[in-house]
Amino acid sequence: MNRELLMLVDAISREKSVDLEIVFQAVEAALASASKKLQGGEVDIRVSVDRETGEYETFRRWHVVPNEAGLQLPDSEVLHFEAVEQIADIEVDDYIEEQIESVSIGRIGAQAAKQVILQKIRDAEREQLLTDFLSRGEKIFIGTVKRLDKGDVIVESGRIEGRLRRSEMIPKENLRTGDRVRAYIAEVDPTLRGPQILLSRSSPGFMIELFAQEVPEIEQKLLEIKSCARDPGSRAKIAVQSHDKRVDPIGTCVGVRGSRVNAVTNELAGERVDIVLWSEDPAQFVIGALAPANVQSIVVDEERHAMDVVVDEENLAIAIGRGGQNVRLASEMTGWRINIMTAEESASKQANESDSVRKLFVDKLDVDAEVADILIAEGFASLEEVAYVPMQEMLEIESFDEDTVNELRARAKQALLTMELAKAENAGEVSQDLNDFDGLTPELIAKLNVGGVNSLDDLADLAVDELTEMTQVDADTAKDLIMKAREHWFTAAETQEAATQEAATQG
Repeated sequence: MNRELLMLVDAISREKSVDLEIVFQAVEAALASASKKLQGGEVDIRVSVDRETGEYETFRRWHVVPNEAGLQLPDSEVLHFEAVEQIADIEVDDYIEEQIESVSIGRIGAQAAKQVILQKIRDAEREQLLTDFLSRGEKIFIGTVKRLDKGDVIVESGRIEGRLRRSEMIPKENLRTGDRVRAYIAEVDPTLRGPQILLSRSSPGFMIELFAQEVPEIEQKLLEIKSCARDPGSRAKIAVQSHDKRVDPIGTCVGVRGSRVNAVTNELAGERVDIVLWSEDPAQFVIGALAPANVQSIVVDEERHAMDVVVDEENLAIAIGRGGQNVRLASEMTGWRINIMTAEESASKQANESDSVRKLFVDKLDVDAEVADILIAEGFASLEEVAYVPMQEMLEIESFDEDTVNELRARAKQALLTMELAKAENAGEVSQDLNDFDGLTPELIAKLNVGGVNSLDDLADLAVDELTEMTQVDADTAKDLIMKAREHWFTAAETQEAATQEAATQG
C-alpha cells in the first residue's frame, strides 16, 4: 500500500505538472479529512507521510488555549492547566498530539482519494496563481469580459479572474462578453469560492491610477494626487500637488490640448474632471475645490470640522451645482463639511450665534451686555475659552485689567463646575462614601458620575485607562485613586472575618 501511495503521488505530479511536495501535502490533507470523519466531532487531525518510504502516521491534536477561555471548548482544544498535567513545560498555542490508527487509502477508495487530492492541488494552484499575480503589485486589472453572473461581470486576465459587481460599475455602463475592460483592484478575498479579486470602476482609486498611468510625472514623484471624489460617469474632482517648483501640477495633468485628462475621461464614459491645486491651508483648499464658483468669504469652525462659505447671488447656483453635486464633491475631496450661503444668510447666522453667546456670558458670568460684546469681539465663543485660554491673551484686551480677567476666569470655572454637577445629578445619585472619599474634588465627582461611577465600589472596579479617559487625570493619579478605593474591600473582608470568628467563639 505504501508503494501504491508513492506511485499515486508520482503519477499525479506528472499528470498535473506540479511539485511533488504539493502533492504530498494534498495526500496528507485527504487522509486527515478521512480520519476526521471516522473520529466524529470537531477534532483536529494531522497526517505525516514519509517522502521516501510512503509510510504515514496519524495524530489527533489539541490546541492549548488560555485558562480564561472557559469550559465550553470544542473537541480540538484544551485548557492550559489541563495540558500542563500531561506536558509540564507546554505553552499556550502549543499542541498536544496523540497517535491514533491510520486510515488505509484502500478504505477511502483510491478514486475518492485521488479526487480529494486533485481538489487540494487545484486549490494550491489557484492560490499560487493569485500570489504570483499580486506579487506584481499591479493596481489596475486589465482583462476581457468572460461571462455575466447575476448582474456582475466576470473579467478574465490570463488564468486569473476578477469580479466586477454591478454596484462598482459606472452607471449606464453596458459591458458584453468579449469586451476589453480596465478596473481598479479594490479588494482581494481568498475566502471567496469564485473570483477572489474584487474590481471597481466607480471608486476614486480607479481615477487616481488612471492619471498615474497617463501622467509620467506622478510615477516620477514630481506630482502627487492628494485626494479624489467622484460622481461616477458624471463629474469628479482631484487635488494635485507639485513637489517640483518647475512643474505646473494642473497643466501637467491636463496635458497638451487636454490629451491626458481626455484619455481618463474617455475611459470613464465621459466623466468630467475638475483638477484642483491642493493646499495645506484648509480654507484655501476649499476655495479651490468649489471652482468655478468665486468665494467672497469663508468662516472655519475647527470644532465641528465645517466651513461656512459665502458667495454672491450670481455664484450661488454654480457653487452648489446641479443637485448639489459641486459642493458635495468638494466636501468629499477636502474632508470638510461645507455650508454654502449668501452674505445675508451669513450675517443673519452670525447675529444669531452672537445673541446666543451673549446670553450665555450674561447669564453664566453675571456680566452686562457690554462686557459680553467685548469678549465676543475678541473671538471668545464659550465658557471653556474664558476659563482656560492663557491669561496673557486676555490681558491683551484693552478694556480688561488683571483683576477683571481673574474674576472672569473664576466665574467661568465656577459656571462650568455647576453645569457638570447638574449633569451629575441628572445622571444618578452619588453615594456618600464617594462624596467623602479623600482626593476627589467636586469636579472629579461630577465627571465620574456622568460616566456612571456613583459609588466607591464603582471607582475600585475601574481600570487605570478608564479613569484617565473619564476624568483626564494622569495615569499615576488614577492608579493611586483606584488602589486607595480598593482598600475598603480588604477592610470590609477583615471586619467580616473578625465578626465570624467572634460568633464562633461565642457559640
